[in-house]
Amino acid sequence: MNRFRLSTGGLIDRSRPLSFTFDGRKMQGFAGDTLASALLANGQRLVGRSFKYHRPRGILTAGAAEPNALVTIGRDGRTEPNTRATVQELYDGLVARSQNRWPSLDFDIGAVNGMLSPFLGAGFYYKTFMWPAGFWEKVYEPVIRKAAGLGRATREADPDGYEKCWAHCDLLIIGAGPAGLAAALTAGRAGLRVILADEGALPGGSLLSETATIGDRPAPQLAADIAAELHSLPNVRVLARTTVFGWYDGNVFGAVERVQKHVAELCAGPPVERLWRIAATQAILATGSEERPIVFGGNDIPGVMMAGAMRTYLNRHAVAPGKSVAVFTTNDSGYRLATDLEAAGVGVAAIVDSRREGSPVGGGSARVIKGGLVRDAKGGKALAGVTIAVDGRNETLDVDALAMSGGFSPVIHLACHRGGRPIWSDAHGAFLAPQDTEGLTLAGSAAGVGSLSACLADGAGHAARLAGLLGRAAQPAVFGPVAGEGTGDAGKPLWSVPGIRGKAFVDFQNDVGLKDLKLAVREGYGHVELAKRYTTNGMATDQGKLSNINAIGLLAEARGVSPAEVGTTTFRPFYTPVSFGALTGASHGKHFQPVRKSPLHDWAAKHGATFVETGLWYRSAWFPRAGEKTWRESVDREVRNVRLNAGLCDVSMLGKIEIHGRDAAEFLNRVYANAFLKLPVGRARYGLMLREDGMIYDDGTTSRLGDNHFFMTTTTAYAAGVMNHLEFCAQALWPDLDVRLASVTDQWAQMAIAGPKARTILQAIVDEDISGEAFPFLAAREVSLFGGALRGRLFRISFSGELAYEIAVPAGFGESVADALMEAGEAHICAYGIEALGVLRIEKGHVTHNEINGTVVPADLGFGKMVSPTKADFIGKAMVHREGLTAPDRLRLVGVKPLDPAATFRTGAHILAKGTEATLENDQGYVSSSAFSPHVGSTIGLALVRNGPERHGEEIVVWNGLMGETTPAVLCDPVFVDPANEKLHA
Repeated sequence: MNRFRLSTGGLIDRSRPLSFTFDGRKMQGFAGDTLASALLANGQRLVGRSFKYHRPRGILTAGAAEPNALVTIGRDGRTEPNTRATVQELYDGLVARSQNRWPSLDFDIGAVNGMLSPFLGAGFYYKTFMWPAGFWEKVYEPVIRKAAGLGRATREADPDGYEKCWAHCDLLIIGAGPAGLAAALTAGRAGLRVILADEGALPGGSLLSETATIGDRPAPQLAADIAAELHSLPNVRVLARTTVFGWYDGNVFGAVERVQKHVAELCAGPPVERLWRIAATQAILATGSEERPIVFGGNDIPGVMMAGAMRTYLNRHAVAPGKSVAVFTTNDSGYRLATDLEAAGVGVAAIVDSRREGSPVGGGSARVIKGGLVRDAKGGKALAGVTIAVDGRNETLDVDALAMSGGFSPVIHLACHRGGRPIWSDAHGAFLAPQDTEGLTLAGSAAGVGSLSACLADGAGHAARLAGLLGRAAQPAVFGPVAGEGTGDAGKPLWSVPGIRGKAFVDFQNDVGLKDLKLAVREGYGHVELAKRYTTNGMATDQGKLSNINAIGLLAEARGVSPAEVGTTTFRPFYTPVSFGALTGASHGKHFQPVRKSPLHDWAAKHGATFVETGLWYRSAWFPRAGEKTWRESVDREVRNVRLNAGLCDVSMLGKIEIHGRDAAEFLNRVYANAFLKLPVGRARYGLMLREDGMIYDDGTTSRLGDNHFFMTTTTAYAAGVMNHLEFCAQALWPDLDVRLASVTDQWAQMAIAGPKARTILQAIVDEDISGEAFPFLAAREVSLFGGALRGRLFRISFSGELAYEIAVPAGFGESVADALMEAGEAHICAYGIEALGVLRIEKGHVTHNEINGTVVPADLGFGKMVSPTKADFIGKAMVHREGLTAPDRLRLVGVKPLDPAATFRTGAHILAKGTEATLENDQGYVSSSAFSPHVGSTIGLALVRNGPERHGEEIVVWNGLMGETTPAVLCDPVFVDPANEKLHA
C-alpha cells in the first residue's frame, strides 16, 4: 500500500495511520504526513495537469512555492480548490481531487493542446481572436471563460467561522528555521515580548529534514527542544501554521493562521482561520531561501523534483522518491542529498555536477559526473530516464526520479512589500533584500548566509543586537558545533542547458518555456514587467516563486546584460493566497457590517417603527398605525400632521463633530465655501463644503457655541468622510492652525421637532424662553431642561420648511427626553420617519446627496451666491469658476410635477423636451428625487435639467425606459411649499 514508504526514520507517527482518498482511490498515510508526502508514499506520481498544455505534472517542491500539486479538498461548503498538497497536512478522511483535467487525470482531453503548442506560444492571445469580429462574443469568449481557472469554487455557503485579531510585540520573528529559532530563543530569554510565526505545523524549518548534529543533538531534536523552551516562556507566543503575508506601514504585518485546516472534525469554538494584524517594534525576517529549478528538456515530467524537497520527503516523511535516483546540481547541496539517499537504501545512479572544479563534501559512493549537464528527461506520466551531456558526448541513465538544484534564492518578498527593490549579488548568484528595511532585519539564508552553523549564529546575533536597542541585555544563544553540515556554497547560476531537444519549462504552472522568453525579447518585450505579461511567467498561483529568478536570468542572457540590469517585477502582498473567509472574518451574513442603532432606537421601536438599513444605521422609516394598510398611508398621515400640528423625528444619525481651538473659525472659513469667520456666538449657519475640483462634497450646519468652540453636523452618509477630510486639512494642509477635532456622533441623541405647534411642545421641557424674539431662526445655544435637571443643546434649524428645532441631549437621556416631548404634545404630536422627512424636504426644495452627487457646483443647486467672493482662499476656490462649471447649459436644479395629478414618475427617470425622441442627444437631465406630496396632491420631484431655472413653466416628458413609463409634466420652482418662508420664521 505504501510501496515507497521507508520502514524506519522520519518524523511521522506510525502508530496513527490515516486514511484518505485521491480522485476516489483510497490511500493511507500517517500523522505528520502532508498530502504530498502521503501521495508519494502511495506511488502517486501524477497529481495534476498544467494550465495551458495540460501536460502531466508531479510534485516538485515540499513547501509554499509548489506550482504543480494543486488539488481540491473537502466537500460541499468546505470545498477548497487550488490547495497546495505540499503544505496541506494529512488528516483522517481527507478527500482530495485533482484539477484542470477532463474526463480524468490519467486521460485528459485537454492534452491535445500540447499538439497545438507551435500555435500557442507567448503572446498568442494578443495576435489571435481578432477575426471574424462576430466570433468574439459567440465563440472565443465562451471558450476562453470555460478554459480559465484551475479548480472550481463551490457555490455552497461556507459553514465555518473566521476571526480577526490584533497583536503587539517587541520582536516579530518570521520563520522558525535555524535562524528564526535561534533569534526567538535569544530574544525570549532576554525578556522581550516575542511572536514567532511559521507556516509549518512544527517549528524547525530545514532542521526537520537535516541529518546533521548540533552539539550532541540531531537537528530535529534541537528544533523540538528549542520549541519546548519557547512554549514555556510567558513572554513568547509561537504561531504555528501561520503565514505572514505582508509588511505594511508602521511595521504592521498581516498574517493568517490556519487554526483548524488540519483536522477532520472541527471544534465548535475556534475559527478555522484567524487573520492577524501584528504591530511589531522590530521584526526579523528569517524565511530561508528557495531552491531554484534548472531549465532543461522535460524538466516538468513527474518524478523530477527539487533536491531540497526530495531530502524533506526522505528524511522528514520517510518516503523514497524512487528506486533509482539521479541528482543534477550546480552546488554542493546535491551531494548531501545523495549521501542521505544512500543511507536510506535508495539507489543513486549518478551525481551530475555542472561544475568542473571543487571538491564537495558527501555524495557517498555515488558516481560523480563533473562538468555534466542533464540535457533532456524522457517519460510521459512518469520519469523513465535522462540524457546527460558531458565532454561532447551523450549518455542515457534509466532512472525513475531526478533531483535538481540550480542554486538558492533568498525569500525576501516581505522585505520588498513597501517599495524596496532587490539587489543582485554576483557572489550569491541571487537577488538580496533592499538595504532600506528599517524595522525589519534579515537573518540566516534569507540574508544570503550559507551554512547551518552560520545561520544559527546570525539569527542569535541579530536578536541580541535588537534586544539591546529595545533596552534589554541579551547574550546570543549558543548551540555547540555542527557536525555533518554543508558548505553553503551557492555555485554559479545555470540559467539553461544548451542543446535542449524537449520542452524546457520556466513557469511550470502556466507552461511558460525557454522559447517563450526568447520570443518575448525578439518581439520587443524584453523588459521584465513586459515579459511577465507577454508570456504570463510568474502570474500563476505561486506568483513566480520558482520561475521568476530563472526568467530574469534568461532575459539577461538573451539581452546580453546582467540580471542586475533586468531587475525584478514588483513584489506585492499576498505572499501566498489568503482565503476570502480569512479576510472577511466575522463580517458576513447579518454581521457583514456592524449594526448602528440610534440612542432613540428603542423609543422608535416602542412607537411601532418600521426600520430600514441606511448605511450602517437602522433608521425608522415610518410609524404604521392600526387600520393603515400601506406604507404610503402612514407616510401621508405623518407629513400632514407635521404641516398641521407637530412631529418628532430622530436625527441622531447625522454626523457630529466638535471643533475647538484659537483658529477654529479660520479653519472653518477655509473648509467652507461661504463665510464663517464672523459667525456670532449663539448662531448656526448652513455651510457648503467643496472638493478641490469645485464640486460640492457635503453640506450641513455649523453652530458657534463659544469664541473657540464650534459644533458641526454633516450628512449621515458622509460623516466619516468629512471627519477624515477635516483631519487631513488640519494635519496636512494647515498644521500651523490651532484646531482640534473630535467625532461625537454617538455621544448625542438628537431629535427634530417640526410643525406649527413645535414651540409650544418644546417650551414644556425647556427652561429658557424660546419665543421667536428670544430664539430666532438659526439660533443655537445650550439650554436647561426639566427645571435644571439636564443640559442640552438647542438649534433652530429646519429641514422641513416648518417652524422647527433640533434638540441634542447626552445619548443616555435620549429616550426619556423623547418620551417627555411626546407626552407634552400628546394631543397633537406624532413620530415621523425618514420617508416622511424625505417628502417634507422635497416639498421645500431641500437637497440631499441625491442632488449632491459629486458632479454639481453650488450654482447648479441655486447656491451660487453662498460662495464667498471676498475670501482669500477656501477649498475649491481655484476650480469652482472654471468655464465648464459656469456654462449656462449645465444641469441645474428645478422642480417637476405631472400635468395630470393622478400620474406618477420615478426617481432616475429622464427629462425630454416635449415631442422629442428618447435618445442620448435629446436627454435634458433626470429626476434626482421624487415623492407623493399630500400637500400638492400629486407626485412631485426635484430634477437636474439643462438650463433648468430658465425653463420654469415648460412642459416636458418624464421618460423611464426601464419601466416603460412616459409622463407629461411641467418644470417649476423647486420649492412647492411656503416659498416666502413664512412658516420657517414664525
